[in-house]
Amino acid sequence: MTSSTADRGTVLVTGASRGLGRALADLYATAGFRVIACMRQAVPGAQALDVADAGSIAALGERLKGQPIDIVVNNAAVRGDTGGLDTLETEDFLQVMRINALAPLLLARALRPNLLAGGRKVLVNIGSRAGSLAEGTIDDEDGDYAYRCSKAALNMATVKLAQDFRRDGIAVISLHPGWVRTDMGGAEAAVDVAESAAGLKALIDATTLGETGSFRAYDGRTIAW
Repeated sequence: MTSSTADRGTVLVTGASRGLGRALADLYATAGFRVIACMRQAVPGAQALDVADAGSIAALGERLKGQPIDIVVNNAAVRGDTGGLDTLETEDFLQVMRINALAPLLLARALRPNLLAGGRKVLVNIGSRAGSLAEGTIDDEDGDYAYRCSKAALNMATVKLAQDFRRDGIAVISLHPGWVRTDMGGAEAAVDVAESAAGLKALIDATTLGETGSFRAYDGRTIAW
């Protein structure tokens, strides 16, 4: 999954043990990048990271201190309860917000020096159309309050980070991967994980400061906030 000898740059991907995160890590490794694959259960060649734990995020930053990173992909996420308002529980809601919205901010802060030292300087938040106030419920009535609220919060985090990081030359974008056939998306999902990952990689690779603060789908379409 990872490469330690590549010289095209360094990409860090969270949630890289399976699904979209693993597909993105594999694509970048195949393309000749050094990949820092982060996952809860550490395996050889990967970094242990529990995005629900602020201490784990801070520890990752310490371990990677001084290492240039060109691209950071905040991919790790959870779905949470989908039963609607009647089954909403406080701890589940807060855990989803902690992982999907707060963790990307803490990672952005911890890895900002690494991005500053990198060549590309791109921070990617894997968002979701489900978090769009304009489009999120047009054809989707799932009762996943926590997930939708967390992805809407991540959208604002993207805009705020784009403002704050612009002076550093770091581009920050939010990307919608589509409804992907992964453990989270399920077997009924419309988009193959390889198709989504390839589309996301193409967008990431083309990102400059001109795209900072934008919200796009894996196929290039602009998503309304």
